[in-house]
Amino acid sequence: MNTSGHLRDVTEKASVLVGPSGLSEAAKLSAALGFLGVSGSQQTIAQFLGASVDVQQSRLLCSAATFLDLLERLEQRSDGIALWQSNVHSAFVYEADNAAACATVAARIAGTAPTSLVYVKAGAEWTVTDKFPEFCRSMSGVRVAAGVNSTEAALPLDRSRPGTISIIFGAEGTALAKLDYHRVPVFVATAGLLDVRAPLTSRDFDIRQHFLSAVPIVLYAKWAFPRSSWHAPQTSACLVIDDPLLKPRYGHVDFQLFLDLMRGHGFSTSIAFIPWNWRRSSATVVGLFKDNPEAFSLSIHGCDHTRAEFGIQHRGRLTWRAKEALDRMTRHEAKTGIRHDPVMVFPQGVFSRSAMTVLKQTGFIGVVNSEVMSTDPQPSELTVADFWNVAVMKYSDFPIFTRRYPSSGVGNFAFDILLGKPCIVVIHHSDCHDRCRALIGLVDQLNGLNGGLAWRSLGEVVRHSFRQRELASGAVEIEMYGSELRARNWFAEPRRFCIRKQEASPSTIREIRSGVQQVAWTTLDGHVYLEIELDAGEECAIEIAYEMVPEPDMRGEGLRYRAKAMARRYLSELRDNYVTRTPLSS
Repeated sequence: MNTSGHLRDVTEKASVLVGPSGLSEAAKLSAALGFLGVSGSQQTIAQFLGASVDVQQSRLLCSAATFLDLLERLEQRSDGIALWQSNVHSAFVYEADNAAACATVAARIAGTAPTSLVYVKAGAEWTVTDKFPEFCRSMSGVRVAAGVNSTEAALPLDRSRPGTISIIFGAEGTALAKLDYHRVPVFVATAGLLDVRAPLTSRDFDIRQHFLSAVPIVLYAKWAFPRSSWHAPQTSACLVIDDPLLKPRYGHVDFQLFLDLMRGHGFSTSIAFIPWNWRRSSATVVGLFKDNPEAFSLSIHGCDHTRAEFGIQHRGRLTWRAKEALDRMTRHEAKTGIRHDPVMVFPQGVFSRSAMTVLKQTGFIGVVNSEVMSTDPQPSELTVADFWNVAVMKYSDFPIFTRRYPSSGVGNFAFDILLGKPCIVVIHHSDCHDRCRALIGLVDQLNGLNGGLAWRSLGEVVRHSFRQRELASGAVEIEMYGSELRARNWFAEPRRFCIRKQEASPSTIREIRSGVQQVAWTTLDGHVYLEIELDAGEECAIEIAYEMVPEPDMRGEGLRYRAKAMARRYLSELRDNYVTRTPLSS
């Protein structure tokens, strides 16, 4: 079994050009490429120019100042242009705090008079072209307002010039352009590069604040390295509604209306169901769920849904709450016939690292949450790359799949999809007023994105959320996140799939199965590895079962706690069904 990771597809070569003082910028580029699954090498301009003709053309990436130096040296050599055309597949050039160099590069390639970048006021709108879908992918046609806390710039390009494509543009000019330099595409970006190693400074990552420093490099890498970069073969999607009881109407949620909307607009919904309510489901709504399992599903929203119930450190109580939540959902399934997904949605988004460990060991397959910062006294520091990943894996190697509210805007969902993350929308009953018009507008926008969505139950979203890339050996490498995986061979011929999952404590694994068969696995560098052969079109199901660590202090809650939990549930329903509905009623 190959677990060394060195059999990468070397036909897609990344060459990061380093200028005289560009080591920090080269490190940013290398970090971004590494996160996206692309390996490459750093070269000086002299090393690049000294290379012989190479059939494995390089993808050059560098700052504008470094690229300008390269252009000048190429044009001084009699064989410079021939070497350029022979050895370069394409180039990505970005501003890197040298606006003059960026403008000069664009003018030199376009053959126009020198000009300057035009600075754009905050709040101006950027548009991603829909005329270059193979490059822009899920971002095609997306519009995003310029960040309010940054200075952004554009090139005043002539968009009608042959060979020029304005990929990201606004009223003032172009922020990402495709130009041709002697028949080789050069992508010029007017912003610096976001450092994916930087700490995440807010509760999530908002692409609206980093649009020009994040989107161009990801677009280019996905286009220039289609085989060797990580990608998701499908994008799974689900709408999650927190809290509702399964009654014909809960707050502004009308379940029959919602079913009609799902049928008409092509989406699925998971109810984040509070296990405390397991005895209280209406037969009418139960029938809707059982008759339409492709539309409706249940996930698990806490246990009693008390404040911060999974934000504590006490392992015994956490274990009791996790097991009680599963037991209640099992009783609900026996009573109603509605299956549930073993996926946790934390009440108020609050959780501790200990809670993540407990969920992993009690049979949950993953977490879907709006928050990624734990309540621990010394929480893990998350980076931009941690959030960009398919799931956040900083807590006991157990995944948090992030979800977003409609207020995040379609641009954030589109960027998540570009990264390979699932598209998970969260709402509350109050978002369903006015017959869900605003929500349906967002769903239609999401379904209209380039690439398409596969709407599923939340459990199936977790199982189908992974990333993969091709290896030089012809095998396919898969990065697994949840405790269960559903993968398919989309190729036209049989392939070997090398599956890996981050796991720092492999001793906690009881077994790994593919269907009913146990699978051999090994460990290396904080990951578990296994291999499986799949024929064309064949699917596989991988499940990892963990050992349950006994908790000597596992105990339930006292009478006072249970009384407070009951009061909270009934008061919340009173609020949702009567208080908050009144001002929004149409």
